[in-house]
Amino acid sequence: MPEILSALTSQPWLQTIVAFVIAVIAAVVLTALTAFIVRRISRRKEWASRLIRRVRIPFRVFLMAIALWIAVQVSVFDPWWQEFLSHTALVATIAAGSWLVCALAIFLEDVGLARYRTDVPDNRHARRLRTQVLIIRRITVVAAVLVGLGAILLTFPGVSAAGASVLASAGLISIVAGLAAQSTLANVFAGVQLAFSDAIRVDDVVIVETEWGRIEEITLTYVVVHLWDDRRMVLPSTYFTTTPFQNWTRKNSELMGSVEFDLDWRVKPDDMREELHRIMPKTDLWDGRVAILQVTDALQGYVRIRILVTAVDAPTLFDLRCYVREQLVKWVQQVSPLTVPRSRVEISETPLESDAPRKRAVPSATPPDALFSGDASAELRGSQFTGPLEVQRPATPTAPIPTVRPEADTDKA
Repeated sequence: MPEILSALTSQPWLQTIVAFVIAVIAAVVLTALTAFIVRRISRRKEWASRLIRRVRIPFRVFLMAIALWIAVQVSVFDPWWQEFLSHTALVATIAAGSWLVCALAIFLEDVGLARYRTDVPDNRHARRLRTQVLIIRRITVVAAVLVGLGAILLTFPGVSAAGASVLASAGLISIVAGLAAQSTLANVFAGVQLAFSDAIRVDDVVIVETEWGRIEEITLTYVVVHLWDDRRMVLPSTYFTTTPFQNWTRKNSELMGSVEFDLDWRVKPDDMREELHRIMPKTDLWDGRVAILQVTDALQGYVRIRILVTAVDAPTLFDLRCYVREQLVKWVQQVSPLTVPRSRVEISETPLESDAPRKRAVPSATPPDALFSGDASAELRGSQFTGPLEVQRPATPTAPIPTVRPEADTDKA
């Protein structure tokens, strides 16, 4: 034993190696002991197993960095190497500590989310809490990383000396940064506002830009909407604070929808209403709240029938409307064919009084200076314009027509 101690004192590098090995062994033993205790607790508590999964690796790295830092301080006596290794171990300890803080924050948030399930019908409160926790998680991780980076930079003498000049010009820098990052900061503040104002939550059904979809992800700067046809619409957070949109599940998920028919005037609303009440209990899509039939209009040869039905959520309501439409179309075709809409054209063969030809009224007294009326000469002039036209026909090679001369006949008489 004295020989070993003398060898260690005579060779400093061997003393450093032994200190490092002892530090690593101590860190491993402490980590194993902590894991053993937590595993014993995890047999009865679910949160303990979740803690092991989240914190195991960063906790080991953090303990290893602290142990090596202590070993350097104890075993290294060279001033330059001691300063270099100590500074390196300090930076590693700060980085591992930031990682451990992020892991602990995520673990606590997971424990809180595990108490509220989103796969149940009435999950509005759970979705609200999940949205807020996800935003807090991102803020916590960003804050921990920034604090860790700041602490690491302050360990360098040059950076700490330059801190005074940076703080002195902080006013001008903040103004320039604010103007340059105005839109980014606006989105960040809008994301925080969305998280705590309860305007939208994860899995909410919304109508944005005339598109139907669900809120899939909410970040500090943008929101992802999963559309009905599996497309993703990415919108800035400021969109939901400055633009009107529809949220179909803000208070509850129950909705009411309508089905409309334009039918013939011979439709019987009572029979159609009985058919509606007969088919509704046969489907699980209907929630049993509302199922009514109304005649909302009767114009231009058609009678408009509107049916109102309700369902537990938007996808179920769409399927229910399709079901009602299909069943009533089948009923019209098979049971009430006279209800099919028709276009009518009325043809009248009896002339009306208004269609009779009007007789031209002849004035009783005609002024003497009229052009085509008044005396016999005026009538003759009028016949030249309004009478039939004389058609000139070519002469045919027939026998000549004898010409009668009245003068000769008079002489003979």
